[in-house]
Amino acid sequence: MTGLYLDAAATSAVRREVLEAMWPYLTGDFGNPSSHHAVGESAARALAAARATVAEWLGCRASEIVFTSGGTEADNLAIKGIALGAPRGRHIVTTPIEHEAVLASVDYLVRVHGFEATYVPVGRDGLVSPDDVAAALRPDTTLASVMLANNEVGTVQPIAELAALAHAQGVPFHTDAVQAAGWLPLDVRELGVDALSVSGHKIGAPKGIGALFVRGRLPLEPVLHGGGQERGRRSGTENVAGAVALATAARLAMRDREANAARSTAARDAFTAAVLAQTPGAELTGHAAARLPGTASFVFPGTNGETVLLELERRGIVSSSGSACAAGSEDASHVLLALGYDEDVARTAVRFSWGPDVSEDALVAVAPAVAEAVGEVRGLAS
Repeated sequence: MTGLYLDAAATSAVRREVLEAMWPYLTGDFGNPSSHHAVGESAARALAAARATVAEWLGCRASEIVFTSGGTEADNLAIKGIALGAPRGRHIVTTPIEHEAVLASVDYLVRVHGFEATYVPVGRDGLVSPDDVAAALRPDTTLASVMLANNEVGTVQPIAELAALAHAQGVPFHTDAVQAAGWLPLDVRELGVDALSVSGHKIGAPKGIGALFVRGRLPLEPVLHGGGQERGRRSGTENVAGAVALATAARLAMRDREANAARSTAARDAFTAAVLAQTPGAELTGHAAARLPGTASFVFPGTNGETVLLELERRGIVSSSGSACAAGSEDASHVLLALGYDEDVARTAVRFSWGPDVSEDALVAVAPAVAEAVGEVRGLAS
């Protein structure tokens, strides 16, 4: 088994259709969309069309889309911007398994602006209890944020139910949907959220472009200050080519999502069963069913996850030990620790994630290599 990329949760390749769509705005139509001449106006039209497409994808108005440099900036803008824009208090509700972009933004508000944060616990399967979220909400809660799907273990949260609980208390609700994009429906009307973050490079657009949906007239304090672009919510000359790329990837995601999700869910389940059957002691992390179609993460007690990765790469299989945004850290995964794994076991984690082009047969063929790699590492430790 050689040459298989199973780290799509970290990033995906840029799709050819996306490259072709964005190319004109890197070359002939390179104008600044704020410029009042023909070249600038051409760029402005492309930006408006891209905004409309992304809005269609998310089920909102075009005016509710803010283009950003990626998911991290979208999360920062949502957390800091909503909390500081019209705070009815200084309290935020979130979970300990959020992406670092959310956790670090909440920490900033706590350290610098005197906010208080409540981290709602999760179960062994990574699910948040709606009862726990309801109990965490207070009269001074200014924002609740729970990710739609976890970037390490893939667990999918009941966001519509959680958002309804927050709204019953008058609390705005944000969800980080970066990993869910391309796999799950992202209609903000059905989810009931007030803000939602996405990133282009997870769905076949290039790195450096993302978007934040922020509902209607919800006050939003800018994180980037300057010329007042994006209706005053995010200053800086807009990345027109990136916006066109995101819109193209979003259009492809809308077209193919249901078929891709069904095919990859079957492949995921077959792969999971094969790994568990062939690798003694392997344990699936996260929820067995309520998880992303393109993710399967395991712990392999008695190994070191990074060493298993090296053995897999020797066999032509590229995967990861968790979030690429925490690469190089010697700390155990904060997600697995929150799920109740001890540090030694958490350090044995390996995450496999793939795009819709990876077949069930290709995935199942990886299982023996996983068993071999785990056995090799255990042999070295004995």
